[in-house]
Amino acid sequence: MDGFMKLLEAKLVPVARKLDQNRYLTAIKDGFFAVMPLLIIGSMFLLIPNIPSEAYQNFMASKLGEDWSKYILIPFDATMNLMTIFVMIGMAKSLGRSFDIDDVTSIVTALVGFLILTPMTELINDGGQGLPVANFTATGLFVGIFSTIFAIKIFSIIKNKGWTIKMPGNVPANVATSFSSLIPELFVILIFTAIRIAFSFTTFETVQNFLYTILQKPLTNIGGNLIFLIIVVIIQQILWMFGIHGSNVTDGITKPIMFAQTAENAEAFAAGLELPNILNYQFYSNYVNIGGAGATLALVLIILFVAKSQRFKSLGKLSIGAGIFNINEPMIFGLPIVLNPIIVVPFIIAPLVNILLTYFVMSIGLVPLANGINIQWTTPPILSGLIISGWRGALHQVILIIIDGLIYYPFFRVVDKLELEKESLQNN
Repeated sequence: MDGFMKLLEAKLVPVARKLDQNRYLTAIKDGFFAVMPLLIIGSMFLLIPNIPSEAYQNFMASKLGEDWSKYILIPFDATMNLMTIFVMIGMAKSLGRSFDIDDVTSIVTALVGFLILTPMTELINDGGQGLPVANFTATGLFVGIFSTIFAIKIFSIIKNKGWTIKMPGNVPANVATSFSSLIPELFVILIFTAIRIAFSFTTFETVQNFLYTILQKPLTNIGGNLIFLIIVVIIQQILWMFGIHGSNVTDGITKPIMFAQTAENAEAFAAGLELPNILNYQFYSNYVNIGGAGATLALVLIILFVAKSQRFKSLGKLSIGAGIFNINEPMIFGLPIVLNPIIVVPFIIAPLVNILLTYFVMSIGLVPLANGINIQWTTPPILSGLIISGWRGALHQVILIIIDGLIYYPFFRVVDKLELEKESLQNN
């Protein structure tokens, strides 16, 4: 076992560290971190018109009219349905700083590139033109990501070549910055315009159609594949085993896919349609990782009530508060799970069992699919299940915690026994 772990460490850890330090993946993660509060707030407004109470629905209709939900969904439309713009702003700020470009310039440069690529649509009522909102939802997410990366990279290249207008030293800094950005931004606009024109002569007609057909749709289909999620979780758990934040490494790749699936469910839920995706970010966050990576809430409860060694009794008391809110660093580094060949076995198995069992009960209709409401990952289990899948989701989380406990229990008993023997020797 030690030899196998050393082999994994030698092969995986260097790759994981490179991915974690990659400026582009870091920018994508930062973009999603920045937008998360907006998505959570917007999603909560999606919950309000869908509370399953006839008395409540009748009351709201009597006060605001039969179509009262359209007023409540305005914050949802202004957040979830404009997700791409907000992710781009967070991305541009992060990526621009890695290239030593100021925040405002980075954001403006990314947005202008994206808007150039976004085709206008004819407005039916007044004959004018408008930007299609669909391109700002999760559908346009990949165009936004690539536009941000490409625009800021172009800007950086031109800037580093020295093709800028340099103003005298006595000119105010904001004026000097504006002029120094003029030529790099001109190149961004010209290149993105050329791309827009070039795609208009293809069968795809737009970059949006091209990326959605060639990249986003296939990746979303892969993201909806059970095997894909299992592989991602295995990689994350192995990285955690060596003390590397596994989801931080994979988030830059997986979050755009899983958030697109979550947004599709949210749009369908808002429209009263059948939810399209079993697998999405809420599935992963609230059913797979109950208590944090490795589904360790069950382990915390076992330690709290079953541990015989003094060290683990103390650890259980210290960890339960954080564990309820899905924070498990006390377990990861305090037990520890890192480089622990015994506990690592259930640490990998438990979330995989959660994936398979949850996928099964959702696929046969026993538990409703996650409705796309973006709740914070620190939302306690049972409450989170209730919000995203109703009472059956909450009950399912309870069942998963019990099953995870049965998986962890025999392994923890071994670790606890060894620790108890160690304490006995120290006391003697």
